[in-house]
Amino acid sequence: MKWAYAGFDGSGAASRGVLEAATADEARDAARRKGLFVTEVRPAGAGDSAPSAGSQRADRLVTWGKTRRLKDLALFMRQLSVLISTGTPAVEAITVLERQLPDGAWRTVVSDVRRRVEEGSTLSAALEAHPGWFDPVCRSLIAAGESRGKLGDMLVRLSALTRQQLKIRGAVAGAMVYPAVLMCVAVSVMGLMIGFVMPRFEGLFEQLGAPLPPSTAILMDAGRELRQHWYFYGGALLAAVAGLVAFLRSDAGRLAFDRAAVRLPQLGKVTRAFATARIARVLGVLLEGKVALLDALALTRQASGNSLYAALIERAEQNVTRGETVTSALEGSSLISPSVVEALRSGERTGQVAPVLLSIADFLDEDNEVVVKTLTSIIEPLILVVLGVAVGLVAMSMFLPLFDLTSAGAGGG
Repeated sequence: MKWAYAGFDGSGAASRGVLEAATADEARDAARRKGLFVTEVRPAGAGDSAPSAGSQRADRLVTWGKTRRLKDLALFMRQLSVLISTGTPAVEAITVLERQLPDGAWRTVVSDVRRRVEEGSTLSAALEAHPGWFDPVCRSLIAAGESRGKLGDMLVRLSALTRQQLKIRGAVAGAMVYPAVLMCVAVSVMGLMIGFVMPRFEGLFEQLGAPLPPSTAILMDAGRELRQHWYFYGGALLAAVAGLVAFLRSDAGRLAFDRAAVRLPQLGKVTRAFATARIARVLGVLLEGKVALLDALALTRQASGNSLYAALIERAEQNVTRGETVTSALEGSSLISPSVVEALRSGERTGQVAPVLLSIADFLDEDNEVVVKTLTSIIEPLILVVLGVAVGLVAMSMFLPLFDLTSAGAGGG
């Protein structure tokens, strides 16, 4: 008998196909042996709905920002969990939420999901058509909830996971707002001084014919060079930024950035703590949702956000495949602190891996918030001092010749 399956591969891309098998379980096992995460298996012939043109455009618009996508997803899952938990059918619940949304990409996606569920598709299969909005972790949890008749519970867990991710991202972004504003103000002030103030002083110094101190002469020459060839330096700066972005998007660049992020003094410790908390929370939620350990590890690897941690989790997958424990791959690694490894080992001995992982994630997230606030309180005055010194040096270089002329005039009088 032929079975049509739907799922996604190791990179999170949607995958569909047809397999020959005696039962649905055998078809599911065959797809898993191909490295696929199966969300739906059904007799072949029940054709899949093709995504509408509007939903395809909406998927392309997902690049508008991960933070906005997380906000929409967190609110949607929270409201949907409330409706499903009270016994509201999935189609009716999605329809209610769709009516509340303003016109835009997100409403188009929700509308397409509702249409697919109306046509008989499962919710996880409907979400699979929009991998840019619903990541593999989201789809896997919902598929697990549907298979066990506990969709409401899974939606609650998924809502909590997305809200926590949004909270952490907001805390980091909020901590960077003030330093970023200071940098923008400093660059603007320096630009105004070089572009408008310095030319006036330069003409004044030429009229006076006074000898310029070395610092003033260097500043004047640099300002003149920038004003005359601004297009060249501006183009070089844009080319450097574009080259850096292209390098960071490559595999080698991503690996270099990830290595630097976890090895930088002080900041590396914070990066490792954030990455560990993210991995612990995602893996804990997946295991709590009764997702198979190997599948949970593979999904966590995709959601790790750091190639070094992804390689570490891949090693854990290989160990589990050989019948070993997860901690056997983590111990000795500088990426995971020994205390986390010991806590996880205790959870493996007692069969409470998921609760231990979630407790670790809660502890690390609370600690990380304190660390971010502390670092911000240290960085802000340092930025103010550096910028104040830079602006002060420029101002002193421009006014120093005037002071010399005033002193000479007073001495001659």
